[in-house]
Amino acid sequence: MPNKNGPRTESASVKMFAAGVGAGPGEYDPGDFILTHGSAFFSMLIRFGQRLRFRGKNRKFAWWNHAAMIVSKSGDLIEALGAGVRATHIDKYKATEYHLVPLGTLADQRDRGQVVEFARWSLGEKYGVLIIVSIAVSLIFGGKFNFGFDGQTICSGLVARALERTDAIFDRSPSHIMPANLAKYFNVHPPPSGTSKGVIPPA
Repeated sequence: MPNKNGPRTESASVKMFAAGVGAGPGEYDPGDFILTHGSAFFSMLIRFGQRLRFRGKNRKFAWWNHAAMIVSKSGDLIEALGAGVRATHIDKYKATEYHLVPLGTLADQRDRGQVVEFARWSLGEKYGVLIIVSIAVSLIFGGKFNFGFDGQTICSGLVARALERTDAIFDRSPSHIMPANLAKYFNVHPPPSGTSKGVIPPA
């Protein structure tokens, strides 16, 4: 249920898929999303920024540095990559550890349809290089200053903007939400220490 700190789902509904396993049809619905790992340069920048912002007991949420939206029952994804917002498939991450985050009661079927439509509308947008710069500036100034750009998005920002079509409520600009923010909002905890991230696919 949404609360003043952002949206959450029951932690029991979040499911981890170890490297080499992967989710199959029937285990997700359009509008759900995954938290996983990216190897691109900007994914590394996101990881660095998260480690600056998320400290102490919140450091665990920085385990992931990438997020992608599920847009079909067969596992089609829409995600923001270095080359921009692209259509891919969840099997791309089968060799990589990821957590599947269902929307649960945050969305009815109409909401899910709107989430998917927004994600599809975003196809072709550029990766938000300047948004990364803005996040860096906000980290330096303690979150008191940030800026956004039309036509650009980062992976987790795309997911958060899509989730605005549901009952999700965020405590910051969705375009500036990082994967660690999503993990904290939805109470997604990392796997046990020593768990392999597996083979991270190229961007």
